Amino acid sequence: MLSKTELLYTLALQRVPKLGDASVKKLIRTVGSAEAVFKERKVNLAQINGIGRFKLNELHETPHLKAAEKELRSIEEANINYWHFLDAHYPAKLKNCIDGPVLLFHSGNIALKEQKILSVVGTRKMTSYGRYFCEQLIEELAPVNPVIVSGFAYGIDITAHKLAINSNLQTVACLAHGFNQIYPKAHKKFIVPMEKNGGFMTEFWSDASFDRTNFLRRNRIIAGLSEATVVIESAEKGGSLVTADIANSYNRDVFAVPGRVGDIQSQGCNNLIKSQQAHLITSAADIIYMLGWAPRKKMVSIQQTQLFVELSPEEKDICNCLRTKDKIHLDTLALQCKLSTSKTATLLLKMELKGIVKPLPGKFFSLR
Repeated sequence: MLSKTELLYTLALQRVPKLGDASVKKLIRTVGSAEAVFKERKVNLAQINGIGRFKLNELHETPHLKAAEKELRSIEEANINYWHFLDAHYPAKLKNCIDGPVLLFHSGNIALKEQKILSVVGTRKMTSYGRYFCEQLIEELAPVNPVIVSGFAYGIDITAHKLAINSNLQTVACLAHGFNQIYPKAHKKFIVPMEKNGGFMTEFWSDASFDRTNFLRRNRIIAGLSEATVVIESAEKGGSLVTADIANSYNRDVFAVPGRVGDIQSQGCNNLIKSQQAHLITSAADIIYMLGWAPRKKMVSIQQTQLFVELSPEEKDICNCLRTKDKIHLDTLALQCKLSTSKTATLLLKMELKGIVKPLPGKFFSLR
């Protein structure tokens, strides 16, 4: 936690028009503190690599400190929590992003340290296909206990948040405004359940107005917080594609759900896959495999598992099929057991947790 004086000067630095997050962080790291930046001569600051006189023209202007004083009062009155980019609790993956926020305000019970984190985004105009895939995705991911990050918007975003809550998964919403308001207003009813197991993040001050650029800036936080981003549905243009582009720039994995060629809300995902900007996925098993997410518990051997674990009829059918060969492809297994591919993938994940099966490259599976 910063001292009151240091927080004040950090806020003031954020207000300087030509200083972005990367420049502010470089100044603070080089000089030692935000207060020291304001007290240092401009000629010395201008010599810092990547700064220059142009960015410092308005550094000492009075309005910046006055605005910072007003925001500091708002923070204190509302008892708003924040992370400074040098804090130990600042999200680790976001800390590695050059343009990550200098200050990140947060509420709720967010715990990201050593967690699997996945961003799930998509169109506000969600179709029944998008809803179905989102439901299957969260259900199948639940056993590996990821944190689900999204933007709290209509459509895919709020659906992902709600499904995460229902699956008792931690979920984090990144906002494009300050904590003195909520958008959309219809989602106010989700604030309490969100904050019980997760919460909200924003870099925006309390007086931040709704602006398209705010949403674009918000998207870099969604991309930066997580190991990977999943785009479930998107038209040819949309905010979720911006998030995917930023995730790629951070060298994070991007996954996209394919759709029919003529479907408007699948055009963006299909284009991501076609241009090799995203991996094609058909189930959560693809994500778990490609990210190397190990199940939380594994039995030592199948012999031990058989002693203590009861199998459902469907799981027994899968075991019987797997005993016939060294390995079987997911689609073949689904066909032989007369199950859907998504259902088979879910059962296989549960059986992997029980130590019965193991996944192999190329969507093949075998008994342990």
